[in-house]
Amino acid sequence: MKRVYCLYRVSTQKQVDKNENDIPMQKTACHEFAGRQTDWVIQREFSEKGISGYKVSAQDRDAIQDLKEAALKGEFDILLVFMFDRIGRIDDETPFVVEWFAKHGIEVWSAREGQQRFDNHVDKLMNYLRFWQASGESEKTSIRISSKMQQMQSEGLYTGGPVKFGYCLVDSGLVNRKGAPIQKYEIDPMEQEILAMIDEMTVEKGYGAWRLADLLNKEGHKTRSGEKFTGTKISRILKEPYYCGRLEDGSTSDALQALRLRSDETYDRIMYIMEQRSKRNEEKRHVAMHTKGRALLSGNIFCAHCGGRLISNHYTDSYERADGSVYRVDQVKYSCYHKSRKLCPCDGQTTYQAEKVDGMVCQIIREIFKSMSGAPEEEKIQDLFQRRIAGNRAMQKKLNFELGKHREQLTKLQMEIAKTLTGDSVYSPEDLTQAIQTVKKRIEESETQLEKLKEEETQKKQGIEMVAPAYKQFKSWAEEFDTATMEQKKMIACQLLKRVEVGRDYKISVELNMTYSQFCTEWNANEFLDTLMHPADDGPMRAYRIRA
Repeated sequence: MKRVYCLYRVSTQKQVDKNENDIPMQKTACHEFAGRQTDWVIQREFSEKGISGYKVSAQDRDAIQDLKEAALKGEFDILLVFMFDRIGRIDDETPFVVEWFAKHGIEVWSAREGQQRFDNHVDKLMNYLRFWQASGESEKTSIRISSKMQQMQSEGLYTGGPVKFGYCLVDSGLVNRKGAPIQKYEIDPMEQEILAMIDEMTVEKGYGAWRLADLLNKEGHKTRSGEKFTGTKISRILKEPYYCGRLEDGSTSDALQALRLRSDETYDRIMYIMEQRSKRNEEKRHVAMHTKGRALLSGNIFCAHCGGRLISNHYTDSYERADGSVYRVDQVKYSCYHKSRKLCPCDGQTTYQAEKVDGMVCQIIREIFKSMSGAPEEEKIQDLFQRRIAGNRAMQKKLNFELGKHREQLTKLQMEIAKTLTGDSVYSPEDLTQAIQTVKKRIEESETQLEKLKEEETQKKQGIEMVAPAYKQFKSWAEEFDTATMEQKKMIACQLLKRVEVGRDYKISVELNMTYSQFCTEWNANEFLDTLMHPADDGPMRAYRIRA
């Protein structure tokens, strides 16, 4: 009796029961086929669920590796599958996998297509053509499904999964192939108001995700599932590009723009705040982690002597009057973290009165805003970005040229496969496979570099597009700063000022955020640099320096 091992595979977990490619059907077909043979006996069966024969290499599939090991040990005589594409669908790999089993004395059979033999060159060529066709079908299916899903999403149609906050589902009037109605997104007015509040509290008042969740829960708001808001849920809402009328890949449409709930300007400001507050950016953070408390600055204030971050603390100072009574003052101070804990030598002050520092920084901000009339034209800023993009595009051109050479080389190697199978090539199947993998790796590396350059170009283009909104925001801050609340002043200060350094005798050095410093580069530079301001009533002369 010939010992038979069977291999069953489905690409997705959803392929069940009556589907043509499901495992129960494959198993039944293989058993019926083996039963018609007089000397076959099925001894072992291997099943792969949710394994793509097109995307997953044979060397990464446990079932294939177990079958190869069993073949080397001589444990079976026949490998039986429902159809040959169950072994795989990779055109430059699977034909050699099948041939490997045949070379090691294993007959490879399909319940639908019979035995794959390798008696002559025609057999080898047919083996390759079969899997070349299967690979093409997989690729076309993948493209077709992805394109259809993206098309539906671009039309604002619901494609499954949780419904996005801010929207509800309504009947689109369309049906799918099975006759079931297709739903589409529509703006939910009540949730739209909540989303607008989330954006405002984040951008204008500096609320964090957990603080926002607590606020919404206290006001009695619920998620779509009726549960309380969490910081994680708020973070997902803040990062969602769909509210800007675009998909994850950046594509948009008229239907998506009709569903827009957030401006690009607001989204960019939210992303900047969240990036600055992220843990991985702790050392470079210039935005306050939160806007609670009485101190104006947090996250962007440093000691001018040791470079350490200054932290705000509440102090209660006691003074004894001449009459013996005790006078207590509750005040906020900035303290040098490094010096207070003796982490490094620092010849600066240990503490600075927050009220004095904040007052001087507010005066600097007012002086900056007074010079709005001398701001450079937006075209000059755009020219600067265009020059930066030029170098990026030169690199892209070079990579595209190299990528074209690699792809041409891959095509020639793939054409050599047929010659290898018919014995007319100077390459062995193993050498050819290795050469193809090497070229594919080079292509992948070049594509990764190219993608990175394109991403950088996109970011720089977005920077250009942000010039006008940033300028508008800058003007808005100038108009509202004096009447803003403390929370709003904190957010203005931490977004406008990249770094504030405080030294002995309250000498303050201020570095503007690059986004806004570009509006200051041509403003009366001599008037702004190393400027000596009027002294405070209760102290010595204070030097203010702005690094634009």
